[in-house]
Amino acid sequence: MSTEAGVIQREKVFSLADVPAWLWVGIGVYASVLICGQALLNDSDTYWQIAVGQWILDHHAMPRVDIYSFTKAGEPWTSSSWLAQVLYAVSYELAGWAGPVVLASISIAATFAFLVHILGRRISAAYAVAIAMVVMALCLGHFLARPHILALPVMLAWAHGLLSASERGEAPSPWLLPLIALWANLHGGFVFGLVLVGAFALDALWNVERAQRRPLMLRWAAFGVGALVACCATPYGWGSILAARKILDLGELLRLIYEWMPADFSKFSTFELVILALIAGALYSGVKLTPPRIALVLGLLHMALSHVRNIEIFALLLPIVVVAPVASQFALRPAWPVRATVPAGVMAAIVVLLGGWTWLLAVNTRFAPPESQSPAAAVDVLKAHNPKRVLNDLPFGGYLIWRQIPVFVDGRAELYGEAFDMAFYRAMQLKDVNGLLAMLKKWDIDAVLLTPHTPAVGLLDNIGGWRRAYADENAVLHVRTAN
Repeated sequence: MSTEAGVIQREKVFSLADVPAWLWVGIGVYASVLICGQALLNDSDTYWQIAVGQWILDHHAMPRVDIYSFTKAGEPWTSSSWLAQVLYAVSYELAGWAGPVVLASISIAATFAFLVHILGRRISAAYAVAIAMVVMALCLGHFLARPHILALPVMLAWAHGLLSASERGEAPSPWLLPLIALWANLHGGFVFGLVLVGAFALDALWNVERAQRRPLMLRWAAFGVGALVACCATPYGWGSILAARKILDLGELLRLIYEWMPADFSKFSTFELVILALIAGALYSGVKLTPPRIALVLGLLHMALSHVRNIEIFALLLPIVVVAPVASQFALRPAWPVRATVPAGVMAAIVVLLGGWTWLLAVNTRFAPPESQSPAAAVDVLKAHNPKRVLNDLPFGGYLIWRQIPVFVDGRAELYGEAFDMAFYRAMQLKDVNGLLAMLKKWDIDAVLLTPHTPAVGLLDNIGGWRRAYADENAVLHVRTAN
């Protein structure tokens, strides 16, 4: 071909090398979590979460009083995670237990893909992916098909929006407000989103000249008011904020609920390893942060140390809080430029392939909550005795609701309150034997369904008026005998 004819310019063909790191991470996390999807169902609360969602769909209304227990029946109750419950109920209706597993897996994958995307704007893709994998290791223990999982990508997007505004020395865009409104309908943790407004407002004020601070403070204050109003854009209005507050008023009970327990350093854990590594790295490298960022880091760490459930918040938000100052201090380069967007055809092909693989995995895998939380055989025997009031162990509350049996107690600690749940705990552990006997009499209990390791089982085996009607490795059923 002659030079006069010119050089044929060929359009660059999109190849696997052009797929951005965040998309690879999203695909990899989705596949990994879905393959281990059974672990997402290791929480008995998933039963009643789906049951509530189905009730909302069936009645086209919001539950405002308790309808699942006989101990708190008719008392005010707010389902602050109603939207997530509906989504889980719809997914269950469509695909059985595979539905909630897939839905949770998609949300987890979206969270980590977005995290890598955020970090990749400041540091190399390799560093961004490595950090995301460490974050994932810290979050694994709380990967469950529950409402908080669906709120994770929303929380990350909200925090990133506030952070970006503070780094620009501006007030956040009002277009962020729908995010916290969505968060408020998905999970009660949205109250933390309001706290973040104040934290990043201080950071924004630090980033601007003194003369600009007053007008900027007023704009952030106006945004904060807007965020507060947006949080009330739920079927319960202001009640959503009040309901979220009830969790923090449980006092001593919080120390008995695993996810609300403080971090345990009596055994070496991934969390401790990461904390020590961060401290060592900061001391060795001389990392410098502004006072507002230091306060935010310490606040996130305090939350993680105070309650195990906050470790995931610490893990997801710490990297985006420190990435900009660290990248600037050490002159780190952002990820190599890639296409701004993935071609629609490529994305469609990825969605189709993942969808087909998901379908094949779902039809060949039996997803179901563990038998330790699903005492089907024991409940069958229980129903045969036609009891009126059942005293159940806490892990069985969700399954009994699923089987449409009124419960004594379940995982809605904010409904039962500190005094009730603490009395229940002391009775089941035989720390208050008289309390247990009084409980059986007060509530006119005619059947007791407990886990085999609950101390109260031994007492019922050895006192008159009760007989063991069924027992296996998951549950022990006692029924009242005729006097």
